[in-house]
Amino acid sequence: QVQLVESGGGLVQPGGSLTLSCVASGFTSSHAMTWYRQAPGKERELVASISSSSGRTNYADSVQGRFTISRVFAKNTVFLQMNSLKAEDTAVYYCNIINYWGQGTQVTVSS
Repeated sequence: QVQLVESGGGLVQPGGSLTLSCVASGFTSSHAMTWYRQAPGKERELVASISSSSGRTNYADSVQGRFTISRVFAKNTVFLQMNSLKAEDTAVYYCNIINYWGQGTQVTVSS
């Protein structure tokens, strides 16, 4: 059974940092892993992705230079290190592999 479980969300002040984790299980081969986010009243948007083999990464312009995506193949885990957080980063963050989604983890940036 395929499962994606995110963790690490929470409340943080502007300028702070958080690290999100997503553990994948039930997949029979390696795939690209992607973080999306959805803010209230907005469409879901891609935040960052990492390839299945080379580790090539891709970021949304809005997070480039502040967020870092990484993965540990042996543990089927992907991380999203988020630094210099802004109020506009507030959203539910989702982990995605192919057409599978996690349940999401809330990130709130507020003073």
